[in-house]
Amino acid sequence: MSKITIEDKIFNLKDVKNLYPAVLIKTGYEDETTEMSLAWIDIESKGRVEVMGYGIFVVISDTEKHSFIYNDRAELNDAIAKLAFQLK
Repeated sequence: MSKITIEDKIFNLKDVKNLYPAVLIKTGYEDETTEMSLAWIDIESKGRVEVMGYGIFVVISDTEKHSFIYNDRAELNDAIAKLAFQLK
């Protein structure tokens, strides 16, 4: 059974429905945030949004989602590199 580890959390790959990186931005409504694709933030945002962090998101089911949030893009890239090494 294949497994991956993100930070200190272990996941069975067979249980993972979706795994993706994204940027967290403020929606403009109180302290609410939403996820946007990294491509969107690089190409379309043009500084019009406030970035709150970067993350790797693991969806297990409709009610179970794990979020691993990083302060900046460099930390996210390091985490993605570690994840990619496990998936080889």
